[in-house]
Amino acid sequence: MRAVVAGILAVALAVNGLFMLAAPAAWYVTVPGVSGTGPFNAHFVRDIGAAYCVAGAALALFAATLKARAAAQAAAAFLALHAFVHLWDAAAGREQAHQLLIDGPTVLLPPLLAIWIAWSPAGRGADAAKTSSTKKENGNDQMAAAALDRQVRAHVEL
Repeated sequence: MRAVVAGILAVALAVNGLFMLAAPAAWYVTVPGVSGTGPFNAHFVRDIGAAYCVAGAALALFAATLKARAAAQAAAAFLALHAFVHLWDAAAGREQAHQLLIDGPTVLLPPLLAIWIAWSPAGRGADAAKTSSTKKENGNDQMAAAALDRQVRAHVEL
């Protein structure tokens, strides 16, 4: 389930980032609430677009192989810090509180999903359980082989 959510989030982040890189002015006027946050700056929009592309690629890598947890954690960290900036600006009065309602689905929800994906104990538990199960099986095989070896030696000595 986490891999599926990671894949969906990866596509959404990458599409947003590519839109920001390719057409920053169009992105600025198209995305609800953005134009109310300050004057347009194409360079700034592209900078953030680049970060969104990297976050999308990191989550796509995690969706493809759950061993890329560090990549997903880096993506989650960027998204969480970006959301924190929005929350801080609202708390400090630099943005209107109703802006958070607009930001909810696009700025506040993605980091929550990414944190769930990247730091989930269930995700680690599943990986750990699989590894633990493999180690137990290998250990059991080794113990059985050693016991059989002892029995063979005991019979040969008779």
